[in-house]
Amino acid sequence: MDILYALEELRTPVWNVVFSAITYLGDQTVCIAAVLLLLWCFDKQKGYCLFLIAATGTAINQLLKAIFLIPRPWVKDPDFTIVESARAAATGYSFPSGHTQNVTAEFSAIALWAKRRWVSWLCAAIILLTGFSRMYLGVHTPLDVGVSLAVGLLTSVICIRLFDRLRPGTIRWIILAAMALMVGYLLLAPKGPANVAEFDLHGLESAYSLAGAAVGLCIAWRVDERYLHYDTRAPLPGQLCKVALGLAVILAIKSGLKGPINQLFQGDPLGDGVRYCLVALFGGLVWPLTFPLWKKLGRKPATPDK
Repeated sequence: MDILYALEELRTPVWNVVFSAITYLGDQTVCIAAVLLLLWCFDKQKGYCLFLIAATGTAINQLLKAIFLIPRPWVKDPDFTIVESARAAATGYSFPSGHTQNVTAEFSAIALWAKRRWVSWLCAAIILLTGFSRMYLGVHTPLDVGVSLAVGLLTSVICIRLFDRLRPGTIRWIILAAMALMVGYLLLAPKGPANVAEFDLHGLESAYSLAGAAVGLCIAWRVDERYLHYDTRAPLPGQLCKVALGLAVILAIKSGLKGPINQLFQGDPLGDGVRYCLVALFGGLVWPLTFPLWKKLGRKPATPDK
């Protein structure tokens, strides 16, 4: 806590805004966008691999949170204050840091795939700044961040190697791994006086969301492999429109379905699983049906022979 108190003294309104923006790089939405960008525009196999990395990392993170039950810094020390804009995203237990682990796993994978020095340095800077932002904002301790850096890097390296060795059948194991980790979370999550109800609920929502997304993406992969075979290539204007409109629709579905599904399931976390399954199905199966349209956009018309 001494380090967090020292950082608290350094806070200014400008730096609060800067690090609140940086910390968003570890948010779930950024991960969704990165996976879809690979699936839609570059390399479907790497898109599925990045999802495997993110899903495995999320499951491990939630399991560790459920085992250690370490409260957030402001819960441990009521005299400590945080940057209030960061409170909404700090909904689970403190150890380890989910944002730091997410950004480490995702951007280390990008660095490994790119194999360019400047990309590696950029990814390293993003990872370290995001980890530091969690401490600056007051929502995680150095131990939370340090462990997350190690776990995120190991998750990325191991998943990439496993994916390369097990292809093309790897995707079939995503749903099984996600379901097994979700069940493990439910079995290992203890209930007792150390639990915080709000943090427990966040863990359940994350577990069901992970399993739902895995089911949806596994179905989409299977249908594409057997029937659709969509092409990721398109002229630059088509790629930009494909990504911009696709992500807008995805986010609208993700937010728009939350209220109705919560009402339908009466707040049960299973509803989050259904919602993320539908989002994954749309992103991996429905939106690719529009790709032939974007492939034509920006293409020069053929000139008739003279």
